Amino acid sequence: MTDPNAIQPSALDQLPDRDPEETAEWQASLDAVAKAAGPHRAAYLMRRTLERAEGTGIALPKLLETDYVNTIPTGAEPSVPGDEEMERRITAWNRWNAAAMVTRGSKYGVGGHIATFASAAWLYETGFNHFFKGKEADGSGDQLYIQGHASPGIYARAFLDGRLNEQHLDNFRQESAGNGLPSYPHPRRLPWLWEFPTVSMGLGPLSAIYQARFNRYLTNRGIKDVSASHVWAFLGDGEMDEPESTAALALASREGLDNLTFVINCNLQRLDGPVRANFKIVQELEAQFRGAGWNVVKTLWGTAWDELFQLDTTGALVRRLREVPDAQVQTYQTRDAAYIRQDFFGKDPELAEMAKLLSDDKILECFHLSRGGHEARKVYAAYKAAVEFKGAPTVILAQTVKGHTLGEGFASKNANHQMKKLSVDEFKAMRDLLELPISDAQFVDGVVPYGHPGADSPEVRYLQERRAALGGPAPARRVHPVAPLPAPAEKAFASFDKGSGSQNVATTMAFVRLVKDLVRDKESGKRWVPIVPDEARTFGMESLFPSLGIYSPKGQTYEPVDRDQLMYYKEAKNGQILNEGITEAGSMADFIAASTAYSTHGETMIPFYIFYSMFGWQRTADQMWQLGDQLGRGFLVGATAGRTTLTGEGLQHADGHSPVIAATNPAALTYDPAFAYEVAAIVKDGLRRMYGEAAPGEDQDVFYYLTVYNEPMPQPAKPAVDGVDQGIVKGLYRFNTAESAGLSPAANAPRIQLLGSGTAIHWALKAQQLLAEEWGVAADVWSATSWTELRRDALEADAALLRGEERVPYVRQALQGAEGPVLAVSDYMRQVPDQIAQWVEQDWSSLGADGFGLSDTREAARRHFGVDAESIVVAALAQLAKRGEVKAAAVKEAREKYGL
Repeated sequence: MTDPNAIQPSALDQLPDRDPEETAEWQASLDAVAKAAGPHRAAYLMRRTLERAEGTGIALPKLLETDYVNTIPTGAEPSVPGDEEMERRITAWNRWNAAAMVTRGSKYGVGGHIATFASAAWLYETGFNHFFKGKEADGSGDQLYIQGHASPGIYARAFLDGRLNEQHLDNFRQESAGNGLPSYPHPRRLPWLWEFPTVSMGLGPLSAIYQARFNRYLTNRGIKDVSASHVWAFLGDGEMDEPESTAALALASREGLDNLTFVINCNLQRLDGPVRANFKIVQELEAQFRGAGWNVVKTLWGTAWDELFQLDTTGALVRRLREVPDAQVQTYQTRDAAYIRQDFFGKDPELAEMAKLLSDDKILECFHLSRGGHEARKVYAAYKAAVEFKGAPTVILAQTVKGHTLGEGFASKNANHQMKKLSVDEFKAMRDLLELPISDAQFVDGVVPYGHPGADSPEVRYLQERRAALGGPAPARRVHPVAPLPAPAEKAFASFDKGSGSQNVATTMAFVRLVKDLVRDKESGKRWVPIVPDEARTFGMESLFPSLGIYSPKGQTYEPVDRDQLMYYKEAKNGQILNEGITEAGSMADFIAASTAYSTHGETMIPFYIFYSMFGWQRTADQMWQLGDQLGRGFLVGATAGRTTLTGEGLQHADGHSPVIAATNPAALTYDPAFAYEVAAIVKDGLRRMYGEAAPGEDQDVFYYLTVYNEPMPQPAKPAVDGVDQGIVKGLYRFNTAESAGLSPAANAPRIQLLGSGTAIHWALKAQQLLAEEWGVAADVWSATSWTELRRDALEADAALLRGEERVPYVRQALQGAEGPVLAVSDYMRQVPDQIAQWVEQDWSSLGADGFGLSDTREAARRHFGVDAESIVVAALAQLAKRGEVKAAAVKEAREKYGL
């Protein structure tokens, strides 16, 4: 076998050398300098020579670019194993059925995309036939990030191999009645087929990089050897404009992720027009990836171009290809031979002479049909080079024609992304082009038929044999039968029940302490994946560094500056912590990979990702939707939570709205715990539900979002009453009453119910005391651990009522019989507690931190937003005054007394 790390053939090998002796002399001179003065001197001379060439106008590719030709010369292409003619027929059936599926669905107005798969068919088929490993061998296989708009082609292949039937295809984009197919890769909607949701463009490539990295993490930590798994990300050249698409290129090269290949379908078109109309997207991407340290393979031209390159004795053809902008290449696709002769060849006398040797048919074959991405031989060579290259990830830039084989009405037209159907005549022309045995009589009432050669046909047998040899069907998502993780020892959770005594403890620190205990668990401790975006010391996590280690594929190649300290910065190849640097997007991609390892690799992992709450849902909510789509499980922890608890940081750090955004995600269980024992109870329940024995009817494919605070506060003991743990999980329980708080209210004292979440409960407790001691009002204090879960329970009760079932929302049950009005308070905007207002039978009002944040002390910020204890007192008196239970003058008196 050829050494993949040996010097590879150059694109220059495709150009004739007019004077090999002169070339050899130049090369010998370079060798002599390197030998006599060293390689650095030789490199210096080469750089200065290139500078002179550029300065004198000599046309050379930039240092990060190669000529606009294939990286692998024709003579170096390996032969394609298997039956190429059989694979051509299989691809033809898949092209047909993909187009038929979307066209048949167009009569219902459900849409669909035809042109993308038409351009990329060979990129997928070559992989399915020869490279993509299935899950039936080691349970992991390869990870395939399919370009979303190509999904009809993937469905067509699943139809050919018997995994889907005609009813499925006819229900493309029609899911509500069952047996439907989602528009795009969507694990939550079709969990046996799709693994990775990719249509929020840009997230696919980012996630693919971190998936490849997480595969190495699993292997290096000894969890599972997944070194045979390869990650393939199929992308469009227009998609690369998304900043997330290229955000982590340096990580992939820095860590040498040669288990990763990007395949970029360069059909030169966005959704509405050319990608780089006046420039060349392939060259731009090559420079970008080379600069980031990737191996780049360009597969641009098909075999029809070989004759043209052989005729190019002066390099004029290569020069012309380098200068023609993409939009003009697209135009050539739609114009006749005379136009191409004039516009492409006529610009250069040498090319004009070359054109005289070419027939019109040859010119049209080259410019209309022959692209590297449309030929199995070219694609196979690129894929083989990618999987054999060691030391860096590979990107394959494959040039195609959008709408290829769909006819002149589709190919390279700017509008083809929005074109949803072919006419009967266009289908018949496509049938003839693809040489499919479909008769005119099969077009009944103008409806295009699906095509299938038969379950026992040579094509289907070949397809299935190839997949069996590669480890089973792909793409495929499998949830492997793994035993539930045993629950950690109760001691880890119960230690918080007694409170912190006289010590002030922030809930962030309580969470970190809980995790420190849980990672020591013999059964499940190694499965925790702590993820932090370069704020570990902010969150008090530095104590985990020496004990767990920070993951690095190189280990620690230096002596850390704090090596003599107890909590030194320890990196290790088997490190457990993923300390990502300042990248919330990268951290979320880590989290998604870890949270779905139970299905991707059959290994249950418990990720927790802790971050500034302001920079979670606000910055990466799209990835949190992706997490829900991908059925991920784990703990998201929004630290330094709330609008008023992070002193001095100001507007950009003051989170008053993350629970609102989180509430929109059906997979997110959102909690705003006030006390350490609540944090422990929520984590305990999350471990049970996601990783242990879920209750009947409970969805395990959820994730928990906890907000924790950096404000040190007294942590009380858990109330010794029944139902506290249930109330914590469901979202509400009574923390105390005026009587249990020792405030001794009068028998006929007005009473109010104060509901608080997170840090706000401390202001409610102070208000409880002020109301009793200064205004003769009895207040009961409730901890609302989750406004969102209370709302969801109530919505489910409403839905049950519509079905004729009687069910009382939990929030109404909990507050049943509670005297007086309800006043809810939160360190978030009022919209957060107001989620449950319509289901509370008592008079309702709320306080919250609405508006922009500001820099000041905690006390001043709370007074500014009107959520401090004194503001709660005034609001409570106002509610009671409305009911006639206190004098109206008391409200004014309280405002003046507290300086409001």
